[in-house]
Amino acid sequence: MPPGGRLGGPGGHYMTEEEKAAQPKITSKLLKRVFSYLTPYWKQFILVLVCIAASSIFNLMPSILTGKIIDEGLIGRNMRLLIFFIVASFAVTLAANLIGVVESYINTWIAQHITYDMRNHMFRHLQSMSQRFFTTNNQGDIITRMTSDIDGVESVITNTFKSILSNSITLIFALAAMFQKNWMLALLGIAVIPLFVLPTRKAGKTRWTLTRESQECNDEVNGILNETLSVSGQLLVKLFGKEQQEYERYEKVNNKMIQLNIKERMAGRWFFMILSTVTNIGPMLLYLAGGIVIMKYDSSLTVGDITVLVALLGKTYMPVNSLLNIQVDWMRSMALFSRVFEYFDMPVEIANPKHPVFPSKVTGQVEFSHVNFSYDEDRQILKNISFKLESGRSMAIVGPSGSGKSTIINLIPRLYDVKSGVVRFDDIDVRRLDLDFLRKNVGVVSQETYLFNGTIRDNLRYANADATEEELIEACKKANIYDFIQNQEKGLDTMVGNRGLKLSGGEKQRISIARVLLKDPKLLIFDEATSALDSISESKIQEAIDPIIKERTSILIAHRLSTILAADEIFVLKDGQIVEHGQHQELVAAGGVYTELYETQFKRVETKN
Repeated sequence: MPPGGRLGGPGGHYMTEEEKAAQPKITSKLLKRVFSYLTPYWKQFILVLVCIAASSIFNLMPSILTGKIIDEGLIGRNMRLLIFFIVASFAVTLAANLIGVVESYINTWIAQHITYDMRNHMFRHLQSMSQRFFTTNNQGDIITRMTSDIDGVESVITNTFKSILSNSITLIFALAAMFQKNWMLALLGIAVIPLFVLPTRKAGKTRWTLTRESQECNDEVNGILNETLSVSGQLLVKLFGKEQQEYERYEKVNNKMIQLNIKERMAGRWFFMILSTVTNIGPMLLYLAGGIVIMKYDSSLTVGDITVLVALLGKTYMPVNSLLNIQVDWMRSMALFSRVFEYFDMPVEIANPKHPVFPSKVTGQVEFSHVNFSYDEDRQILKNISFKLESGRSMAIVGPSGSGKSTIINLIPRLYDVKSGVVRFDDIDVRRLDLDFLRKNVGVVSQETYLFNGTIRDNLRYANADATEEELIEACKKANIYDFIQNQEKGLDTMVGNRGLKLSGGEKQRISIARVLLKDPKLLIFDEATSALDSISESKIQEAIDPIIKERTSILIAHRLSTILAADEIFVLKDGQIVEHGQHQELVAAGGVYTELYETQFKRVETKN
């Protein structure tokens, strides 16, 4: 459904039950906030108002001049006046259209600049949100607020505001001109307007119901297409031999949508038939009443005056209908602003300190001191975690799934903040450090590798845009991926595909390691970087990791024994607590959690390889 709720017909003036339930409370604070976006463009907005007023008045002038053409030109048999009024009518029509073009351009310019400002504001705000925001909110909803809702704001400015202003001005001047001509006939014309409005609303409600059902059916069709025509969906359909079943499912819904579309179109035809009939009642009554006045009472009322009144009455129909139904568009408009403001008002959980610290010397030392953390109030993830990793050394963190290993990693670059306790980087609380500085010096290679749809070179330079060709090659060699790149026809300019789908898991992971190395962080973290790979890919990555962790301060979350053994110290996590730490041999001999992990996981993985 287009922004603003207009569906291309009279049905667009009705709200769904969901919209009624979610309609915002209109307050002076909300209105002030909405119009604050117009403030930087107030000069242009005043010009739009002038253009709308001038265009509305000029659009009424041909109707008024029609009376002059009839009375003074045709009936008066004055060719000079006939030509003058015809030329004048053409001139004001042309002027109204030219002003309309100027107004449309300025209005669109304002709307585009406001949405430009809002998109920039929204994107910057979303970039500053913590990882919690992106894990707890639906991604589709985030994108909708960023795109459809803000696009809807543009529609508010170009359509709703303009509709209110232009229809109000047109109606005021049309009624004033009608009463100036003849107040009795003007009252008669106004009395006819409800005959036009009521059928419009009735027909519109019917069409709206059909349109909503059609939209729901269309969503169902799109859902089937998304499920069955995707790569994964098609594979599943073929493997289970469900082609005919899926065709029948699609055919059934498609037929339903066609039937609804036919009903909707025919409802529109019935509406326009009713509209055409009703809109002729008013003019006929005016002609009848005007004729009676002229013939019976020898009034000063002329044929031209009646013609003007009929023309002006026709000009009042659409403004009255639009203004009577503007509440729905207005509420939808305010709902769009409210949805956008809802995101703007979300506090920035991980904020840069007011007076950030920039250490002159960085070593990569990490310390956790009595750290407690939970994602929500119901379940505590980390409990009283304390350890210290000296510069140049490495540590492995092991433990059962869900014990809090990755959470520890997330706290170091401040993807989340601790509930209590302190995480220090180079003896400084990470909450006091400049965020960019901190994250520049912490490199993470995660299990879920993400590559942008571009070349290998593009993905590598995401870490360091100024990296030279030699630096790129050196990082690729260290990550054990250079031989693969050399064998590609385009080398570093090989396209990786969407999310790196043209590469294997091992190739993507090694590129991500090279990317982190180009960042040159003082602390390097491997978060189960090989857990989802086959033994050959895992071996190649292991060959890359082993020398790297000897060169810099490193933290490893791993399930491979050789990786764990390469660390200077092993920390064992269970239920969010460090239950053991030490060297491999002493931990195995202790007969605790590590021994159990060794016997059930590490040893088995090592034996397989």
